[in-house]
Amino acid sequence: MERITSFTVDHDLLEPGIYLSRVDGDVTTYDLRTRKPNMGDYMDNLTMHSVEHMVATHIRNSELRDDVIYFGPMGCQTGFYLLIRNADHRQVLAVLKQVLREILAYEGPVYGASPKECGNYRNLDLNAAKIECRRYLDVLESNPNIDFKYREA
Repeated sequence: MERITSFTVDHDLLEPGIYLSRVDGDVTTYDLRTRKPNMGDYMDNLTMHSVEHMVATHIRNSELRDDVIYFGPMGCQTGFYLLIRNADHRQVLAVLKQVLREILAYEGPVYGASPKECGNYRNLDLNAAKIECRRYLDVLESNPNIDFKYREA
């Protein structure tokens, strides 16, 4: 069986940040790594689910709205995937930072927190989303030279 692209990345070298995972035609997959893999510091389901609802809603209402294909959590609980059509990396980064700032400023219910909108609507918490978004925004803002590339051994 051929290995999928994400399994060819050396996760021992990954640090929190934003990476270009793959390009398929006009769709770019970004690896939004909020946690260092394999260190025991994983997001719990409440956090992943809450961030998913908040970021997905904000990014689908941003200037990228027509090009967003998907935003969702990684099964390893260390980040998220963002798929964008016709991506400009710097624009995606700028919009992502803006989305995180909007979530930090937001006061209200988590989007989609009703039984009609979500299959596990009780497992959402705005504070959990804000803590993770603050953590990730700090990572992105602390690195002025983001190159979107994975480190190699």
